[in-house]
Amino acid sequence: MAEEEPKLMAVEEPKGLDYIPEVILKKRKNRDELAFIRKKQLELGNFGKKKKKVADIKRPEDFVLEFRAKEVDLIRMKQRVKRPKSSPAPINSNLVFIIRIQGKNDMHPKTKKVLNSMQLRSTFTGVFAKATDGLFQKLLKVQPYVTYGYPSDKSVKDLIFKKGYTIIEGNPVPLTDNNIIEQALGEHGIFCIEDLVNEISRVGVHFREVMRFLGPLKLNKPEAGVLRGKKQVFSDGGDTGNREDKINDLIIKMN
Repeated sequence: MAEEEPKLMAVEEPKGLDYIPEVILKKRKNRDELAFIRKKQLELGNFGKKKKKVADIKRPEDFVLEFRAKEVDLIRMKQRVKRPKSSPAPINSNLVFIIRIQGKNDMHPKTKKVLNSMQLRSTFTGVFAKATDGLFQKLLKVQPYVTYGYPSDKSVKDLIFKKGYTIIEGNPVPLTDNNIIEQALGEHGIFCIEDLVNEISRVGVHFREVMRFLGPLKLNKPEAGVLRGKKQVFSDGGDTGNREDKINDLIIKMN
């Protein structure tokens, strides 16, 4: 009997990957992004929160860019402090007025901590401070987000009379009644708003108590063109840093 020839197993040829046109891949990406945004909108709606616009909802790549910006901010802060030319500016006045003009999501937490320590928690707020080497070192750390200078007596008076307030039981109360000032600062010889202005202007012995009494001044957003959004220092044509007595011009436009 003739031997049967062994049957050869058919070997299937490997199939290549299906070609997917680029147009379809883009459509899939857009569809996935829209699904992600819709999911966030539904989550916000279910919890009764204010609805956000599509542009306000962050995509994963937005978080990456924000993280990188914060790291760059920290590196630049360290570089500013270490530079030989970053020694504190000569003090031309005992009083400094500081305005926060920039800064949002691109700030490193350490930068935000310094701003918060000066009560500059939001843009277009201003505070008075005693001029010291320590203060100028702080300002150097947050230089891209603030501008400052030496306010005149008139600027101090105009700011306090128009924007001055204190916090009572968690609520801002304008300084329209001298009784409020007397109750809080009478023991220090400050009985009225004129006494308050005088103590700030001359940086008196009870300056610190006055600053604790006052809330950070909420200034008006300046008209277009006054601030150009440049983080370079004022002396180089930017918006930030020391304006010296030129701060009075900015105060007029924001008060």
